[in-house]
Amino acid sequence: SQLLGSLRQENGVSPGGGACKMRWQLSEQLRCLELQGELRRELLQELAEFMRRRAEVELEYSRGLEKLAERFSSRGGRLGSSREHQSFRKEPSLLSPLHCWAVLLQHTRQQSRESAALSEVLAGPLAQRLSHIAEDVGRLVKKAKKTYQAYHMESVNAEAKLREAERQEEKRAGRSVPTTTAAATEAGPLRKSSLKKGGRLVEKRQAKFMEHKLKCTKARNEYLLSLASVNAAVSNYYLHDVLDLMDCCDTGFHLALGQVLRSYTAAESRTQASQVQGLGSLEEAVEALDPPGDKAKVLEVHATIFCPPLRFDYHPHDGDEVAEIRVEMELQDEIVPRAQNIQSRLDRQTIETEEVNKTLKATLQALLEVVASDDGDVLDSFQTSPSTESLKSTSSDPGSRQAGRRRGQQQETETFYLTVGRAGLVGGTRGGLRLFTW
Repeated sequence: SQLLGSLRQENGVSPGGGACKMRWQLSEQLRCLELQGELRRELLQELAEFMRRRAEVELEYSRGLEKLAERFSSRGGRLGSSREHQSFRKEPSLLSPLHCWAVLLQHTRQQSRESAALSEVLAGPLAQRLSHIAEDVGRLVKKAKKTYQAYHMESVNAEAKLREAERQEEKRAGRSVPTTTAAATEAGPLRKSSLKKGGRLVEKRQAKFMEHKLKCTKARNEYLLSLASVNAAVSNYYLHDVLDLMDCCDTGFHLALGQVLRSYTAAESRTQASQVQGLGSLEEAVEALDPPGDKAKVLEVHATIFCPPLRFDYHPHDGDEVAEIRVEMELQDEIVPRAQNIQSRLDRQTIETEEVNKTLKATLQALLEVVASDDGDVLDSFQTSPSTESLKSTSSDPGSRQAGRRRGQQQETETFYLTVGRAGLVGGTRGGLRLFTW
């Protein structure tokens, strides 16, 4: 209890103050992740609304071009009603001015069809894809929040166990004080009885002293091991686990958003050449999507809540300046097997962590491939045909069924990915805390 009580001294970082700061950081981290998810959903909603409004404009423009072409096509009599002129109109290639006029009207009709097809693409596949991404973002943030809550429950349980250990130590210390006082009271008559009894008393006191010294050494060792375990777990969380959790929230978001915007730029570049410069800027923005860079920016902006806390310092008790684990001769039989056990646990934990990381890496790659293939039909249509009319086939029934299967596969893969990631986070931290205990 005295060792635990020394943790509350003002010098250095006390567990109480550090725990309060970490609890504040955890709550702020969760709020920050939720805020990032909300910002993404709002962005996707704005993009979907933009696609729908742009589709309405393109559809209105298509109808206007069609009416214009039909109006001038029905005015053929103004070019002359003679039999010669009528024959030239039936075969416009025979007369170059009439041929140019026919090509102009045909080009206007083609522009009308291109705008109608673009309107269908914007209001259909692209708007629907943005809605799906918004659903994916909400689902991933929700699942990541559950992982965070599971992590928090582990922390609460560990703190409860620590408080219980403190209470038990205080109870044992309270019972030991009267015993020591009684022994001191009885010491007087023993010293006065005889020199021989006094010698035996000295031997008993010496043995008692050695026993308490060993207990003190053992308690100090336990304290230092606990500090090392806690510091290692906290450092691993802030340097690795929290970044993995952010990756879970961002899984596939940048890639999916990039695929949608690439489809949009490809459609625009084939329908309105006058907007090539603006679309080039948008393409550069799409190419500049950088998940690691975005994550680094979030960490930089919110550096206060994501920076690792200070390490817990060792606080000596009653002038005891020993700040390292000592192996007394009397403790070798206990320390050596324990060190071997810790090493074997560490080896097993390392192997398990490597296996989990390999599984996470392979699953993440498969998940990203599924996300990337979701817009493959739209991009393939742009590549195989110069006309956006071919994109109408992407909204057919077989295409819809295939998209449904892909979404089912994506959700199944992401569930497995988050399950493995959650097991790695919770299991790795739990294993790290249990590493230095029997």
